[in-house]
Amino acid sequence: MPEGDAVYRTAARLRGALDGQVLTRSEFRVPRHATADLTGRTVLETVSRGKHLLTRVEGGLTVHTHLRMDGSWQVAPAGRSVPGGDRVRLILANRQWQAVGVRLGMVDLLRTADEGKVVGHLGPDLLGDDWDPAEAVRRLSRDPDTTIGEALLDQRNLAGIGTIYRAETLFLRGVWPWRRVGDVGDLEGLVTLAQRLLAANRHHAGTVTTGDRRPAHQTWVYGRAGRPCRRCGTRISRGEMGTGPQERLIMWCGGCQPG
Repeated sequence: MPEGDAVYRTAARLRGALDGQVLTRSEFRVPRHATADLTGRTVLETVSRGKHLLTRVEGGLTVHTHLRMDGSWQVAPAGRSVPGGDRVRLILANRQWQAVGVRLGMVDLLRTADEGKVVGHLGPDLLGDDWDPAEAVRRLSRDPDTTIGEALLDQRNLAGIGTIYRAETLFLRGVWPWRRVGDVGDLEGLVTLAQRLLAANRHHAGTVTTGDRRPAHQTWVYGRAGRPCRRCGTRISRGEMGTGPQERLIMWCGGCQPG
């Protein structure tokens, strides 16, 4: 699933193509909003909120989308052909550009005043103006018996982190993923590092946590299961965290992150 930095970049692409422009094409290809038509309305802005996207339109309306596992927004010159079949869920276009939502996991049309219904449950956004490490720590600390690995992926605690940044943040802080939240000594340092990692990658594609952009050198543990740790040489472990059907991939170094 795209993480907060990738969604942030997607919002930037949509802003560049749609903001301030009058929509000349509006197609909701989801049953719930099949009759909705935003043609003739001006797009005011698109913002990211954790892993969610909010496109605000003239008339007090917001288009809410979420990429989930397979979704994407494809921006191209207006009039270009779009993918066939049922992959396209939404098209928003003006005279110059078109944005095509492919395999979007969520598509909602709601009043801008009601955005809280879809994003109000989220914790502080790691890449948002409201980022507040103290609030993130407070939310994490509400359930001290939860594993820190599961708590970091709970978007109600902090919004935007996913499996890649979870693994990399825990490695860099030397924290075993199954340690209880209440046993983690410096939660503020942990969430602050996570924010720094996402912020460092928000303006370019790819995830780099090592500072080395060469292929196969970008991460410490994620994507390196079975290979030696870059620090201590211990083979990187791979497993799953969470209960079904919410299990998520986790990778860690048993030498640098002792249980």
